Amino acid sequence: MRITNKIMQRNNLSNINTNKIYQDKLSTQMSTQKKINRPSDDPVVAIRALRLRSSVTEVTQYYTKNIPDAESWLSVTEEALKNVSQIITNMMARCDKGANTYLETKDRQIILEELKALGDEIYSTGDADYAGRYIFTGYRTDTSLSFLKETNQTFSITEQLGKENIDTYTYVDTGKLLDLNSANFANGAGAGQQMDDINETQISATDVYRIRLAYNDCDKYDPPIVDGNNNPVVPTLQYTDPATGTVTTLQATVVSVYDANSPYKQAADDPKAVIYVPETGEMLLGKDVYDNLMQVKDKENTSNVDEGEIRITYEKSHWDKGELRPQHYFACTSDPRTDQAIEYNKSYLEGTKPHQEIEYDVGFNQTIRVNSTADECFQPGIGREASDIVSAMQDVLDLEATKATLDQLQKENEGDDAKMKILQNQMDAVDKALTYAKEKEQSLFSKGITTFQKHLDASNLCITNCGTRGSKLALIKNRMQNQKTTFETLKSENEDADITEVAIKLDSAKLTYDAALMATGKVMQSTLLNFI
Repeated sequence: MRITNKIMQRNNLSNINTNKIYQDKLSTQMSTQKKINRPSDDPVVAIRALRLRSSVTEVTQYYTKNIPDAESWLSVTEEALKNVSQIITNMMARCDKGANTYLETKDRQIILEELKALGDEIYSTGDADYAGRYIFTGYRTDTSLSFLKETNQTFSITEQLGKENIDTYTYVDTGKLLDLNSANFANGAGAGQQMDDINETQISATDVYRIRLAYNDCDKYDPPIVDGNNNPVVPTLQYTDPATGTVTTLQATVVSVYDANSPYKQAADDPKAVIYVPETGEMLLGKDVYDNLMQVKDKENTSNVDEGEIRITYEKSHWDKGELRPQHYFACTSDPRTDQAIEYNKSYLEGTKPHQEIEYDVGFNQTIRVNSTADECFQPGIGREASDIVSAMQDVLDLEATKATLDQLQKENEGDDAKMKILQNQMDAVDKALTYAKEKEQSLFSKGITTFQKHLDASNLCITNCGTRGSKLALIKNRMQNQKTTFETLKSENEDADITEVAIKLDSAKLTYDAALMATGKVMQSTLLNFI
């Protein structure tokens, strides 16, 4: 076969073009610093690049976004919990001071004001937020833990309690003592309120069984409330009767603290009494009712039902600033008996209480919980315990003020035997009332230390859990940092070109290309005549 000039031209041009393509490829690698620029350049490298880029993107999301967000949330939570722990510790210190030392009026006034301030502050701490989301309210991150302003909204609340929530409360009946003043101390029959017959026999202390509800200043059911079927709505107490095993519902009698016949005396005198005191948020129990409730026990073979549970249902319509929102704690219904009614936590009444845990994805198939919920560290009992102590201290302060008034009146009326006899009887009554009131105060101080210690333990447990999550997150962060470096290295090794190697190959290709052009130029000058 004869090799013609045309064949040589085609072969030379084809080889020169192949060399030029190779040179262009190296030049592109040099400028982009990548091994390939399209999947067809190397499908294996392309597939591996897609996988590695996806892994790098995912790790970067964890390391630069999710983990810092989780760290910030845990940090805000921990700071708030530390504040709660400090507040409860301060409450315990005030109780310890009140329980172990003799208090003068000025000391008692200081402790009272401090406890009020601490009680107000503890729930304000619970309204801490991160990036506009409240951190202690579970999934309801757009709803504050407490009411941020005075609000009128009716809630029907069902508290699920146990017999451990029943305690003994001492009621001190001071009669008309606190109404005494310099103008009416000697008033007798026919002169308005009768004061001159006050004596120590009218002063008494009564122990009653009670369940303290989560809220005070509840609805008074006056005028009476009816539902859609025109049935009366009243506070109820529900429990499983130990004798029959059936669920028993008792309707409570609403009695105000301002009624002539004190609700505490009624509960003490009537063994079957179930009395609801709206102003103080208490359910008072007669002896027979108390005995029945104390016999209620949970059965071991029915794990999904708590037979020892006591349910109290009542309504509250007026909320002061700082009061806890019931939807974060109880099964409740807002605006019942209206078209706008909303049920919250209905599953609580069915025996299930799902925990509203907020979790962040912080690693491959790995999550971490970042939130603590209100029911773990902001129990309503903290404020209610402080309120009980403050109320008892206020009673003592009022009686001490009455005693000071009587001391002054005795000095002013010295020599008037009739008035001095009246004043002495009243002074004896005040002394007896003060004895009862101070005993009650001391008892509440002692009880407060124990109660606040339980709340402090719960708070410290939350702090520990939060710290544990933080430590775990730090380990995950270190691992994600290492994985990010590893994946970026693998990605670079898979995609990035070796610039030194490419530069050498490019120079070699250029030299080969130039040489090919020169050789082709000389070969193409020859014709068939040169060979004849």
